[in-house]
Order: sequence, then C-alpha cells, then structure tokens
Amino acid sequence: MASAGKKNKDKPKLKTISNSNPAPSPEEMLDLYREMLLMRRFEEKAGQLYGMGLIGGFCHLYIGQEAVVTGITSVKEDHDSVVTAYRDHAHMLACGMDPKGVMAELTGRVGGYSRGKGGSMHMFSKEKNFYGGHGIVGAQIPIGAGLAFTHKYNEDGGVAIAYMGDGASNQGQVAETYNMAALWKLPCLFVIENNQYGMGTSVKRSSAGDLYRRGEGYGIPGEQVDGMDVFKVQAAARQALDYVRSGNGPYILEVMTYRYRGHSMSDPAKYRTKEELQSMKDDRDPLTAIKDMMQDAGIDEAQIKDIDKDIKAIVNEAAQFAQDSPEPDPEELWTDVLIEVKE
Repeated sequence: MASAGKKNKDKPKLKTISNSNPAPSPEEMLDLYREMLLMRRFEEKAGQLYGMGLIGGFCHLYIGQEAVVTGITSVKEDHDSVVTAYRDHAHMLACGMDPKGVMAELTGRVGGYSRGKGGSMHMFSKEKNFYGGHGIVGAQIPIGAGLAFTHKYNEDGGVAIAYMGDGASNQGQVAETYNMAALWKLPCLFVIENNQYGMGTSVKRSSAGDLYRRGEGYGIPGEQVDGMDVFKVQAAARQALDYVRSGNGPYILEVMTYRYRGHSMSDPAKYRTKEELQSMKDDRDPLTAIKDMMQDAGIDEAQIKDIDKDIKAIVNEAAQFAQDSPEPDPEELWTDVLIEVKE
C-alpha cells in the first residue's frame, strides 16, 4: 500500500491563479463593456424575436454570463480554436462573427452562418476558428480534444478552448476526454461555465465535489474563478492559456457564473426563487460592475452612452437583416448531406 506521503507526491499540483491583472486602461474598459453590452442586447432582442414567433425550436440565452466569454476571448490568440455547447450566441459574437449572420441563422434565413439550416444551436465559422454550437450535451468536449490534437500535430502554437456547462461536466465522454487529453498532453483549455443549474437541477443536488478538480485523477490541474467579474476571468484565463500554450497539457477552468433566464425560452425557471434571481441582478451583474469601474475611473458618461446607442443600432440592424433575408429554398434540404471525396 502506498504511503500517505507517496499519495500526496503523486497528486497533481493545482496551479494557483492570481486574481491580479494589469490595471485596465480606460480604452480596455470601454472595449470590454462594449463586448458584453453587445451580447446582452443581442440576446434580449433574440428573446423578443422568439416571442414574436420569428425564432423557432430551442433558444438558449446567455444573459448574465457575459463576463465569462468576454474575459477569456480578450486574452486568447486569433489562431486558437473555440467549440461550445448550445448556449452559443455570445461565443460567436466574441469570436467576431457578424451579428447579422448570427441573427439570420436564429430566424432560419439564408443570410445565416449555416444558411438557415442550423438554427440557434448549430452555427460555425471556419474563418473565425469557431467550430460550433452543439446541441448534444457534452458532445463538444471530444471535438475540442480533436481540435487540440490538430494544433499539436501542426505545431502552430494554438490552443483549443472547449466550453461546457456544469451539467455537461457529469457526462462520461467528458471524463474520457480528460483521460485522452492528459495522455497526449493536448493543448486544450476546458472551461466549465458553472451557472448553478443544469437545465432545472441545482448543481448542489447533482454534482459531488468541485468541478475543476475532476481532472486530478488524470493529472490535469484546475482552478475556480469568479465569473461575474470580467477582470478576474481575464486574469485566470491569461494564466491558464499560458500554462497550456507552454506545452504542459490541458487545464480546467471552472468559472462561477449565473444565467438570468431559464434554461431555454420554454423554461419558466420555477426551480429558483425570485429573491435569488433579483439578488444576483442587483449585486453581481457583470455589466453594472464594469460600468461602475468606468465611472470611478473618470470615464465620461457621454462615452458610455455613445456605446449604448451604437450597440442598439447594431442589434436593430441585425434583427432587420434577419427579417429581410429570405427563407431557404426547399431544395436546400438535399444540400450538405453528402460530400464526395476524391482519392
């Protein structure tokens, strides 16, 4: 039997991530605020269009979680690849995908990124290194490992960033991917967006232990960070990406966040109290936090209002573009079904 000392020696050392970050300049604050506000207003507009019957099927909104993808994207490199689950609209916007194309896809129009055939959960952009949007819970994580293998094989210095929710972290294929990623020392950053609820079940009732520690058995270090503070997310992501990019293998980042809406548009979210939700909005909102920081830094209120006005125009333009774009021709049912590969 191994001694207690031997067990401790073999246990992977968790990399301690400092919450410190280089002091943000006023320009950086404005840029991050703009990114998060675009996500917030875009998702609010998507909710409106869904209510009007212009968006069908499932539609999972990201409202409340904006600091997560904004903070991580702000420190990743352009050649890094990204894959995520079905709560994906904000991830697309963060990657630089056109809001018009994203909204058109939500409404099932030919101007969308998947020509109106993918909808809310299935959009891609090879140009932006964004590989979906996946509707099957946890299915994107093995794909993320595949993208990481590609970066390693090509020796391009890229990192695959694979996002999942707290519910997906319990899927067996996630554990299998951890094992393979550790064995092959793949450059993969696994990001768990812990928004406290897997569909309608509290993470406290469904998941034992801290999710970021799930990789310990495979020798994968991890850390937990406050996901309602964009600068704490940024600091954690910077160090985690440096760790992975340096050839150390995968890393797990559990980002503690909160979604304001239900799991999807059909979910009334009666499994939580109104007081809990209102408390998060009043005390922990990521947009309010950065706005307060900007005001403390002496940023002119007029600059903030100009951003608000600009974002409103961009979102309205995207919604109008989506409604003006035609629906796919019925013949599109037969396209993209089979690809013939020449030897």
